[in-house]
Amino acid sequence: MTLEKNTLLHNRYHILEILGQGGMGSVYRAIDDNLKSVVAIKENLFTTEEYTRQFRLEATILANLRHPNLPRVYDHFELGDEGQYLVMDFIEGEDLRFRMERLGAISEDDAVQIGAAICDALAYLHSRTPPILHRDIKPGNIKITSDGHIFLVDFGLAKVYQGDNQATTTGARAMTPGYSPPEQYGTARTDSRTDIYSLGAMLYAAVSGIIPEDALARAMDNAQLTPLRTRNPKASRRFAAAVEKAMSVDPSDRFQSAEEFKKALLSAASKTQQAAGKYMVAPPPAETFLPNDPSASIAPAVVSSPSPGPVAPPSHTEEKPFVSPFKKQKERERKRRVALFRFVIILLFLFILGIPFFVPSVVPMNVRKMIPLLAPTNTATATVTPSPLPTQTLTATVTPTDIPPTATFTATSTKTPLPTSTSVAFTSTPTVGIDTIASPSPVAIAVTPIGGAGQIAYASSRTGVPQIYLLDLASQKLIQITDVPEGACQPSWSPDGEKLVFTSPCKGMDEVYSNAGLYIINADGSGLTPIPTVPGGDFDPEWSPDGKTISFTSLRTGQMEIFTLDVKDLSVTQITTGASDVESRQAAWSPDGLQFAYVVKRIGVYQIWMMNVDGTEQKQIVRSGTEFSNYLPVWSPDGKLIIFNQRCAGTKFCLPYLMRTSATDRTAEQGSNLQVKVLPIEDVNYSPDGFWFAFEGEEAGENKDILYMTVTGANRTRITTDKGLDFDPAWRPIGK
Repeated sequence: MTLEKNTLLHNRYHILEILGQGGMGSVYRAIDDNLKSVVAIKENLFTTEEYTRQFRLEATILANLRHPNLPRVYDHFELGDEGQYLVMDFIEGEDLRFRMERLGAISEDDAVQIGAAICDALAYLHSRTPPILHRDIKPGNIKITSDGHIFLVDFGLAKVYQGDNQATTTGARAMTPGYSPPEQYGTARTDSRTDIYSLGAMLYAAVSGIIPEDALARAMDNAQLTPLRTRNPKASRRFAAAVEKAMSVDPSDRFQSAEEFKKALLSAASKTQQAAGKYMVAPPPAETFLPNDPSASIAPAVVSSPSPGPVAPPSHTEEKPFVSPFKKQKERERKRRVALFRFVIILLFLFILGIPFFVPSVVPMNVRKMIPLLAPTNTATATVTPSPLPTQTLTATVTPTDIPPTATFTATSTKTPLPTSTSVAFTSTPTVGIDTIASPSPVAIAVTPIGGAGQIAYASSRTGVPQIYLLDLASQKLIQITDVPEGACQPSWSPDGEKLVFTSPCKGMDEVYSNAGLYIINADGSGLTPIPTVPGGDFDPEWSPDGKTISFTSLRTGQMEIFTLDVKDLSVTQITTGASDVESRQAAWSPDGLQFAYVVKRIGVYQIWMMNVDGTEQKQIVRSGTEFSNYLPVWSPDGKLIIFNQRCAGTKFCLPYLMRTSATDRTAEQGSNLQVKVLPIEDVNYSPDGFWFAFEGEEAGENKDILYMTVTGANRTRITTDKGLDFDPAWRPIGK
C-alpha cells in the first residue's frame, strides 16, 4: 500500500512525496526527524521468507559501502508483514539523461570525466566480498550535483555475485535496450564485464546523442554497431576505440576490469589519473530544474525497481557462460552442412551399389554368374486359361427426393453515380461511380486477415491539386471522393467507416496547413459539411474511437496546439497550452479513447509525448536527443505499442525510420527500430485487424506511392502507380 504524504514511518521519517513506483514497492522523499535531513526511502512490499532474507542481505551489504561516487545507505528496518525499508542519501541534481537532452550530446572531455568517476565506483563495487554488480548503468542513473560531483545511483537491481560455481542472490534482471549486454537478456552468467558494457554504451550515447544498436540484435547478427566516429566525427580515435571495445558482444573481448577501462579513457584524453571522487564536470544550470515538477529537479538515490508483477525467488541453479547466439547459429549451420555431406555420400554409395541390381546389363555376364542374385535362371512359361466368372448386376435406385433442390443466386450489377453535394465553401462533384452487387444468401467462410482486401483512402495529386480517393484492394476499383478546387488531404475515418474528416485547402504535402479548415464527408462523396473554424488553420484531424469527438491541431492561438471538437454540438475544447516555442500536434487516440500519444516540438525537434484526453499527466515517453525528430505516432489496435517515424533533425539528411515504443511500460523512455527492412517508410496506418501496415513509400526511380505489407515487413505490395504524389493513407474500419 502506497504511503500517504505526512505519514510518520518508523517513528522517525516523515514522508514528503512519492518519487517512483514499481512492482515491489515505491520510493519516497522524506525528512529524517532525528538528523533533520532529506532522505530517500526504498520500499519492498514482498514479505515472504525468501524476499525478507534477500532484503536483509542486500541492506547489510549496501549499508557498508563507502565511496565518494556512490550514495550512502545508513538505515534499514522491517515493519512486520507490511514491508521492508532501506534509507539512503537523497541525491539532488541533474541526471545525465536530461543533460544529454539539454545539450544534444556532451563533450568528450566530460564523457572521460564521467566515465572515470563511474569506473572508480564500479571498481570499488566489483572488489567487495562478495562482489556487487550494478546491472543497470544508463544515463538516468548518473546524477550530477550542483557542484559538478558525479554519482552512480539506483541499486534496486544490484546483484551480489558469489563466484562461478556458487548460487547468486539477485534482484530483477534489468534489460534496457541499447545499454544492456546480450548476456543480460537470458540465463547466461553476468559478471563485472556486464557493467563495463553498459558503461561503454552509456558513453557512446552521451557523446553521439544516439542510443547504440541493441546488443541482442548484434549478437544475433541482425544489426551492427555504427562506429562512434560515424555518429560524431569530433570524437577522438582513442576514445572511440575504448568505448567500442567496452561494447564488444563477447565478454572476453571487452576490458576485463573497470580499472582497465578507466586507463584507456584517460589515455584517450591525455588526462592524469586522480583520486576517487575528484573527477568533476560543469554543474547544471539552475534554470534546468522545473519548480512545478519535483522529479525533474530532484531524484532519489534509488528509483523504483522491478516492473509490475511478482518476481520469482532467486534461482540457485548455476548460470552458464555467455556464448553469442550468432556463434551458436554458425555452429548449428556447420553441423547441418556436415550432416548433409554425409547424407550425399551415403546416397551416392547406395546408388553405385544398386546399379548391378537395377541395370544388370551393364555388368559382364561372367561377372553376373559369380553373383547369386544376378545369376541367370531357367524360366518355364505356363499358360493359364481363366474360367468364366459369373456376372453379377447391382442396381441402385435414387429417388428425386434424395437430392436437395438446386439453389439459384442472381447477382445484379448496377452503376450508381455519386450524388453532388453543395456547401457554402465549395462544390464536391465526384466523377466516378460505384459498382454495387446484391449479395447472395450468407455462406460460412473462413476468417482471414484483411491483407489484399478492405479499402484504403488516401490523398493524390494525380489530377493537379490533391483530392481524396478510395481504393478497394480486392477489386482494385478506385473512386474519387472529393473534388475540391483548393485540394483535400489528411483523411481520417469515423469508427463505423461511414464518414471521413479531412483538411482543406491542401496544395500538396505540407508540414503545416496554415489557413486550412476541416470538413466531414460521407464515404460515397455525399453530405459534405464544413466545420466552423477561426483564423489560423486547423489540420491533423483524427476521429475518436467512440465517434463522438475529433481531435485536431490548430494555429488559432498563434502556435500549434491540440484541440478537440464535439461532433454533435460542434463545441471546441483546447487541450494543450504550451510555453512560447513549445508546440503540440498530431494527437493519436488510444484504442480505449482515454489517452493521446502526440508530438511536442521543443528545441527545434519533435518528441513523442503522452497525456490523458483532458490534457492532464503530460509526459515525454521517447527521448532521442536533438539529432532526431520523432513524429506521426500511431497506436496498435491492441493498445500495447505506439509506432512512429524518426528522421534526422536540422540540416542532416536521412530517410525516415519506423520506430516503436511500449504504450504501457514507461521505464526505458526509448524507442527501438521496427525491423521491417523497408526504406523509406512514413505515415504508417494499421489495418483494422492489426496484421497489416499501409504507408507512404517510394519504389526505385519512382515518386511517393501508397504500399501495404504485414507488420513484420513481409508481402510488400505497391497499390498506387500514378505519376502524382500519393500520400496520407487511411485504412477504412470494418464498420459495425
